[in-house]
Amino acid sequence: MFLLLMAFHILAVATAQSQGNENKIIGGYTCIQNSQPWQAALLAGPGRSFLCGGALLSAQWVITAAHCARPILRVALGKHNLRKWEATQQVLRVVRQVPHPSYSSRTHDHDVMLLQLEKPARLGRAVRPIALAQSCASPGTSCRVSGWGTTSSPIGEDTHSLEGG
Repeated sequence: MFLLLMAFHILAVATAQSQGNENKIIGGYTCIQNSQPWQAALLAGPGRSFLCGGALLSAQWVITAAHCARPILRVALGKHNLRKWEATQQVLRVVRQVPHPSYSSRTHDHDVMLLQLEKPARLGRAVRPIALAQSCASPGTSCRVSGWGTTSSPIGEDTHSLEGG
């Protein structure tokens, strides 16, 4: 329970600081394979289509955006290329979705959600929880981001290999 509360607190502070900033991350680069071992890919429905990114908080919890909620979700960990099978990959079923209690689907305020995995992920070099910050970064601090989104324009085609910037 402490982990859940801490995650919501950290994301609430980050969300409050970034409100009003609609910029996209453009001009990313392909990450070195397994250099972001906390990166999660949410796969939706029976076809397991890529939906959203997330971050592994512990062996059994992932944090993502609340607007990514779907009736059937799986989480892929240890992935680099979403179009290829990889020896490091693990695909786990989501058994519980916990959106922020104040999430608004109309405004996307408090757009954060925790996902409980059916069983703990096998941790190792390619799958490891993200280290949580103890405090907020100062304005102007460079931060690392990663995901499988577009790197050319806000409406460009999504990438298939993990990108960073």
